Amino acid sequence: MLIVRPVTHNDLPALERLAIICGGRLTTLPANRDHLSSIISSTQRSLKQLNHEPGGESFHFVLENQATQEIIGVSGIEAVIGLKWPFYNYRISSVVHASPELQIHNRIPALHLCQDYAGSTRLCTLFIDPQYQREHHYQLLSKARLLFINLALSRFAERTIVELQGVLDKEGKSPFWECLGKHFFSMDIAKAIYLVGINSNAFIATLMPQYPVYAPLLSKEAQAILGKPREDVTFNMELLKQEGFQHRGYMDIFDAGPTLEADTKKLKTISNSQQCQPVIGERTSPEPSVDQWYLVSNQLQPQYRCMLIPFNPEQPVLSEAEASALLLSKGDHIQYSPVQLSTPN
Repeated sequence: MLIVRPVTHNDLPALERLAIICGGRLTTLPANRDHLSSIISSTQRSLKQLNHEPGGESFHFVLENQATQEIIGVSGIEAVIGLKWPFYNYRISSVVHASPELQIHNRIPALHLCQDYAGSTRLCTLFIDPQYQREHHYQLLSKARLLFINLALSRFAERTIVELQGVLDKEGKSPFWECLGKHFFSMDIAKAIYLVGINSNAFIATLMPQYPVYAPLLSKEAQAILGKPREDVTFNMELLKQEGFQHRGYMDIFDAGPTLEADTKKLKTISNSQQCQPVIGERTSPEPSVDQWYLVSNQLQPQYRCMLIPFNPEQPVLSEAEASALLLSKGDHIQYSPVQLSTPN
């Protein structure tokens, strides 16, 4: 039985293991014990706060196999970005160069350094141990965050964003970074990502080019990957689009991966969510169809628990084991939201 719950300090060794496996690909999951410990502390501190408006809280969750107590994945939410540290993106838009005398009118795509997403909620740190990477694991670990947001929408921004990693070449290098970033930062992309991950990102403002970068001046390899995700996260992008996220021309400043955005309340997991008081015990009716998969969570922020299980809202029955995993007592309410799986569990 798999469960998503808030990370605790007992999970630090497991987080370190996942960070090492991740190999520094995520800015929010650096292999740095002190920073990982601060992620846990921030989560526990944020869970205890009773804010009713967006602030600087962050929440991280783990995907746990309850049978083995193994932590196989991690994901996170930043309630608001750009408050303590600047949050940079490149915005791709056209610059017009025209000459009426020569009857020439050119629209040239250019990359503009911006902080347009400051003040948004960000979904981050989605990573699952490769040996457990299955669609239903991704759906649970990713969308459980949205049901958590739904518990207290006022604590989060009206807009939610998510970043996807950009394309790498056969040698594991980013064509975009090799063409642009390394000339300004004088370091490899892994180090830049690591520094941002441990909140040492003041260097971005001083080293990054402040003027628009004309896309045609980039190498053909770099131009070809602008705003495109790495091959192994393409499936994630499709799931996010199905959820309601859209790409509006923003991308990561390091690897040119796409940044997606959505109206928080219109995300399908949130807009389709409902509440009920389940019956706890043995089912007297037929088992729910395996086509009826639902995210089911309790309504306790500090002790949040979420599962992905077959469930019938018309006859809402949870087994004793499911109720125990969700920390439910008789009379407690749950929230649930349907999930469409494209592959069998």
